[in-house]
Amino acid sequence: MPTAILTGPPVAGSSLETDLRTLGFDVRTVSEPAGATELLAEVPAQERVALVDPRFVGHLHALRLALTDPRFPAAAVPGALTVQPEARAALDRAAGRIPVGAGTAHLTDVLTDTLTEALDRADVGLHHVEPGSLVATIALTPAQREEAREAVAAVDDEAVRLRTAVKSRDGFFTTFFISPYSRYLARWCARRGLTPNQVTTASLLTALIAAGCAATGTRGGFIAAGVLLLLSFVLDCTDGQLARYSLQYSTLGAWLDATFDRAKEYAYYAGLALGAARGGDDVWALALGAMILQTCRHVVDFAFNEASDFEGGAGNAGPAVALSDRLDRVGWTVWARRMIVLPIGERWAMIAVLTALTTPRIVFYVLLVGCALAACYTTAGRVLRSRARRARRTDRAARALADLADYGPLVELLTGGGRGRGRTGSFLAPVMAFLSSAVLLVWVISQPDPASWLTVGVAACSALLAAAAVSRPLKGALDWLVPPFFRVGEYLTVLVLAARSDAHGALPAAFGLVAAVAYHHYDTVYRIRGGTGAPPRWLVRATGGHEGRILVVTILAALLPATGFTIALTALAVVLALLVLAESIRFWVAAHKHGAPAVHDEGEPA
Repeated sequence: MPTAILTGPPVAGSSLETDLRTLGFDVRTVSEPAGATELLAEVPAQERVALVDPRFVGHLHALRLALTDPRFPAAAVPGALTVQPEARAALDRAAGRIPVGAGTAHLTDVLTDTLTEALDRADVGLHHVEPGSLVATIALTPAQREEAREAVAAVDDEAVRLRTAVKSRDGFFTTFFISPYSRYLARWCARRGLTPNQVTTASLLTALIAAGCAATGTRGGFIAAGVLLLLSFVLDCTDGQLARYSLQYSTLGAWLDATFDRAKEYAYYAGLALGAARGGDDVWALALGAMILQTCRHVVDFAFNEASDFEGGAGNAGPAVALSDRLDRVGWTVWARRMIVLPIGERWAMIAVLTALTTPRIVFYVLLVGCALAACYTTAGRVLRSRARRARRTDRAARALADLADYGPLVELLTGGGRGRGRTGSFLAPVMAFLSSAVLLVWVISQPDPASWLTVGVAACSALLAAAAVSRPLKGALDWLVPPFFRVGEYLTVLVLAARSDAHGALPAAFGLVAAVAYHHYDTVYRIRGGTGAPPRWLVRATGGHEGRILVVTILAALLPATGFTIALTALAVVLALLVLAESIRFWVAAHKHGAPAVHDEGEPA
């Protein structure tokens, strides 16, 4: 149990002790502020500790925000300070440096503020909570206390808590059709002791049941699938709102939320394809195409965001950003632009309605067209921004892009295991990455029978071009396009070879293979986002890298008959899935147990 130290005797009529116990703290009191530093030494270093001025007046939720949020090593509001184990040493040093004796009362009288200033100087990642409309202050006189209490009474902190449980930036459908009631569902869950991870799991199970209903191929099954998919999305919104409402952030929870979103959507695609097959319509190519397009959209998002780390700041991004800022001042354009990118709320609502009213083939046609238009819109805007920017990308950003490129031992061998010095602004990397994918795709699409040893040779040439793309640090203006180009080349090659094999079951097997590889790529992104770095190099080598997997698939296509190719794709999908899932689960569970910093994404909905 965390410890809260009141740095002086309680004030008459104050509910501060009760509030701290409500928040789960073991409350200890000293007779004078100077004694708090001695009591601090008795609190174990592996526990969270809080120091609270007994004259604090404010909302319970203001205290909750300051003292219980797990995302920050230290946090403070006026009159209250908390420190987690990673910042305890800095707090102990700051407390030990406070002089005692005559003339030091100004330091110990408001001890929390003194220690807060010291931690600020120590640069431990102290988070200053912005209470907003909530009250958090130190009342030094009875008049100030009365005024602060009136201010507390004038603001309903539960209403504020509910409002802030909703993402500050979300899609139109989510904002106006889900969040108005899902926030109350989040509060209901919190009051019954449910955790965000439990709600996330319920959302996954609901989506899998929806996929099963779609797989029946009946109109009733399609209607049930659409309804359940929407219910799954309501729960998907609820888990994040529950995390914000109760401040239950965790590394494991962020990973589950992100990976389950992808698993739900892609499992539903598979369910639709199975349902269509029951009705005599083979749409596996469309299902795989939809998964590829959606995954590549995410890769563009991730690569661009990771590349937006520049030396000395972002600099001037040119007229594209200026136009975007002007449009943001016109209310309706904000919502229109958010809907154009077809975020998860709009996308799932569209899929659910079309599933209930039409056929799987129509669902995939509309989904592919909508996502393609959204991809063109977002990618074009990012290219314009990147071309206008003159700042130089940091080494960290270049490393992240190289990790997202997911090149394997063959490219390592061709590049000599390292990258030379590159010139900022060079287009070598994106051009070589584009050619690496384009040459291979043009060949497999144009050949009457791409399952040949000539295709293996073209794949080897593609690997050479890929090596040229990553032979230098990825610091050019458009180098964030390298990972998306590699993803397009790898995924579409698998699709085309499976589709052209004319083997029964080849496309479902290819769907499973691309799903396993896509999971590996998503896992790489979430590790980088969490500040833990990319997956270990041995795992990347074991999976072959994108160029190694392409070579293996082309060799299998050339070597085996159609039926054998299907079996080989299935086996490869199973092996890769087991390999990347086992390492991913091991890593994220270990990170959770070892107290890795909690990650919470408030960005654009995926």
